[in-house]
Amino acid sequence: MEPLCLAMALILLLIIVAGLWRVFQGPTAADRMLAAQLFGTTAVAILLLLGQAGGVTALWDAALVFALLGAVAAVTFVRRSWAREADAEKDNDDV
Repeated sequence: MEPLCLAMALILLLIIVAGLWRVFQGPTAADRMLAAQLFGTTAVAILLLLGQAGGVTALWDAALVFALLGAVAAVTFVRRSWAREADAEKDNDDV
């Protein structure tokens, strides 16, 4: 099972490389944030696979930390986006 886990981890690494294109090309901040979420989710999967292949349970803990950080980053992005939209609407109403 170890070679299978390592092969799947390599495929996931290629997915991260493909996601870099969306980070650099954009076109919006939401596209970039979704690509960052892809990185976080894929990193969790890679850590789980490597932990399973190598029998290192500490990697499972690291995967949990990445999952929590990804959720916090998504919530922070949404809150900041809503705040900017509210400010823009407020400025448009004043005109």
